[in-house]
Amino acid sequence: MRRSRKVKILATIGPASSSVEMIEKLFTAGADVFRINMSHTDHPLMRTLVQRIRSVEQAAGRPIGILADLQGPKLRVGKFAAGKVPLTLGQTFTLDDDPTPGDEKRVRLPHPEILQSVKVGHRLLIDDGKLALRAVRTDGRSIECVVEAGTAISDKKGVSLPDTDLPVGALTEKDRADLDAVTAEGVDWIALSFVQRPEDLAEARKLVRGRALLMAKIEKPQAVSRLAEIIELSDALMVARGDLGVEMPLENVPGIQKQITRAARRAGKPVVVATQMLESMITAPVPTRAEVSDVSIAVFEGADAIMLSAESAAGNYPVEAVAMMNRIAVQVERDPTYAGIINAQRTEPEATGADAISLAARQIAETLKLSAIVTYTASGATGLRAARERPRVPVIALSPVLQTARRLSLLWGTHCVVTEDAQDLDDMVERACRIAENEGFGQKGDRIIITAGVPLRTPGSTNMIRIAYL
Repeated sequence: MRRSRKVKILATIGPASSSVEMIEKLFTAGADVFRINMSHTDHPLMRTLVQRIRSVEQAAGRPIGILADLQGPKLRVGKFAAGKVPLTLGQTFTLDDDPTPGDEKRVRLPHPEILQSVKVGHRLLIDDGKLALRAVRTDGRSIECVVEAGTAISDKKGVSLPDTDLPVGALTEKDRADLDAVTAEGVDWIALSFVQRPEDLAEARKLVRGRALLMAKIEKPQAVSRLAEIIELSDALMVARGDLGVEMPLENVPGIQKQITRAARRAGKPVVVATQMLESMITAPVPTRAEVSDVSIAVFEGADAIMLSAESAAGNYPVEAVAMMNRIAVQVERDPTYAGIINAQRTEPEATGADAISLAARQIAETLKLSAIVTYTASGATGLRAARERPRVPVIALSPVLQTARRLSLLWGTHCVVTEDAQDLDDMVERACRIAENEGFGQKGDRIIITAGVPLRTPGSTNMIRIAYL
């Protein structure tokens, strides 16, 4: 099944879309990768969902990627004697370590690391920013705050700390257990929540031990400020705009989205734009005009993938949401301004032979108007380089490793095919031509360009370009 667009669609599975039939419908409608949100999924359900996705993959004959999204630390206030209390602007309200139920003056904050880390002047945002507090006094066991916005607080509401660098890692005990479980099931990508610093990724990488690729979710100001270091240690990035919009001024989020997308493209790392892309389609069969524009901006920016969350997981129109996102992406990529915008953001390749080969392959393919770029890749590195060039012609990634093909299904413009390793150079060319024709990328007499490493089966040795006739 060949897609008629280059950007990929990442769809979250949930109560509205967890059956084999629904997963198949979502795939047919345009989903390329499926996300399992471990915040709402226990291990038996996760295993069932992975099995169902793999059964759809087998029936479709196309590699399908699976992303497991770890929950990360959940910072919440305690409970109130009345369940909910009113607050007024300018009043003082205290967060402390007293387990007594809260009232209109105070409530327990069962996180000593917050009580010890918040400084005078730091903001504390409660319930996705609906309540804004600012610390005026701290002593390590309590934080006295003044109410700057909001009128009420209730049980177990989440706490965001945009000004505070917490001395806790991104992985909780639940995350570690989830990580072991999802890697045992062979998921392809693991999304890491609550990333603040590069060390968070280093810890996760030790635990993963190469069994999956790591995607850093950029959802905190601390991560934005150390973006270059985080990109270096991650395999991909996710622009988690919902949490960014809570912890940072909303008007800053579009610029940060562009900054992250372009930085990831320069580094040759996939980037996903996520959160509230077609939010109204949770309850409506069509999106708003603003949402259509929002999706189109991510496509114009050259993001590798665009993501649906509750729209496909719990909404009333999951298949329609995927189909709508597919239609928007296809139309944007046909727009006469699209190629110019994508080309303008292209960066210079790294000073390596493999990067130079990928650049040359794109230039030759576009100059000669070839049908496709075919790249042999066992590890996926050559596929990443080809996609980084954002060529106008399709990229066909051939790999003898099923896991590699699944991982590359997230990659911009890349059509992944699992095939046996070529025996020699002639076999490699013949196989590339046959697959390009069979997959609908050309017909007899058309030309393709092939990149590979010679001698064959030598990882990281991309050093050959060959033009061939179908």
